[in-house]
Amino acid sequence: MAAAGRLLRWTLAAGAVAFAAAAYVYLSLPDVRPLRTEDPGVTAFMELRARQAAAAGKKPRRVQRWVPYGRISASLKRAVLVAEDAAFFSHGGVDYDELQKSLEKNVKEGRFARGGSTITQQLAKNLYLDPSKNPLRKIQELLIARRLEAELSKRRIFEIYLNVIEWGEGVYGAEAAARAYFQKSAAELGPGESALMAAAIPSPRRSNPARPSKYLLRRQQIILQRMGGAEPPAPPVQPAAPEGAGGPS
Repeated sequence: MAAAGRLLRWTLAAGAVAFAAAAYVYLSLPDVRPLRTEDPGVTAFMELRARQAAAAGKKPRRVQRWVPYGRISASLKRAVLVAEDAAFFSHGGVDYDELQKSLEKNVKEGRFARGGSTITQQLAKNLYLDPSKNPLRKIQELLIARRLEAELSKRRIFEIYLNVIEWGEGVYGAEAAARAYFQKSAAELGPGESALMAAAIPSPRRSNPARPSKYLLRRQQIILQRMGGAEPPAPPVQPAAPEGAGGPS
């Protein structure tokens, strides 16, 4: 009886700790509602890169030029979708099929071999978190992704993503990357250039679309094949963010 009592107390205590941890994670989630109409300034990833540069004795570099959704080429949107999250317009922030495949592959190989993150999850990580792979951070990412999907339109999520993700050393967003690598605006990118930029997303600090490696060229061809001739899926008709919303330059 004494052993059973101790087991019950331990079970209750563990449950209380788990509940407290879950409550803390939920209550500490960021309020994403301002993103409906306000462009984010400095993201968590930008701040991380600035700290890393300062620690290395370098001057932090951030090149970014915000552009609205309509001024990003259809080719780049299509390339990013097929490369990073083909089901973006149909899932609710988390692609559970891809998540299961990732878990199975990681367990089988005994290492973090596959991410399976959606565009919304990647945006959550870029805006608010860090690139670490600890379980708590992954839970936060999933919860923030769900919150982003609940509060923002798909178009707005994709617009923010294309404007803030890292696309090279100190280069953030499609406009800055297009000008850095191809000396043209994001609106002018063609299929080949777009596929190269999309191919560089997983390793932006090691990939240069203007001087692509053999690996990057192989990924470009795969992405081009997947792109076909179709335009990206049309998002649900919802009010877009004001084109005059300010963003960092």
